[in-house]
Amino acid sequence: MSLEDPFFVVRGEVQKAVNTARGLYQRWSELLQEDAAVGREELDWTTNELRNGLRSIEWDLEDLEETIGIVEANPGKFKLPAGDLQERKVFVERMREAVQDMKDHMVSPAAIAFMERNNREMLTGKPAAQKPSRDLLDASMASTASRYIEEQQATQQLILDQQDQQLEMVSGSIRVLKHMSGRVGEELDE
Repeated sequence: MSLEDPFFVVRGEVQKAVNTARGLYQRWSELLQEDAAVGREELDWTTNELRNGLRSIEWDLEDLEETIGIVEANPGKFKLPAGDLQERKVFVERMREAVQDMKDHMVSPAAIAFMERNNREMLTGKPAAQKPSRDLLDASMASTASRYIEEQQATQQLILDQQDQQLEMVSGSIRVLKHMSGRVGEELDE
């Protein structure tokens, strides 16, 4: 239980990330309660930040579970009291439950219905309950729809660019592996 124990460093980061996620989750929940159409940018930003934060926390929790497993497999090497090990397991489980609660609410039918309704309202410029008249669905709707399409195209282009970068990295790794396997083959032939 020294101050240099990496568990405590990661634990602090996880606790901070969970607190940040709770703040985002609270704002996200408030946005779902608002009657008027919520600003698309704020809802999208909050939703994406919350999803990314929760995903990152899950990865950190997996790392913590892995380290706990290593300590359990080698108790003599780490000399950690059983109570400390149990405390670490409880912390990981508590954080995992907090993350799962937020994720469950984000994919609940009510939340999905709200987001779909809000998207519809943003595209048409009218609440879903009202029937838009032909007179009002002119430049405003076309402009909103056009902006939405541009945003989607920009997002798709960003994804394609990221995939291209990843493919380049994979290609480089394959070249290195090919070179290494050639060298291994040459050494085996000798």
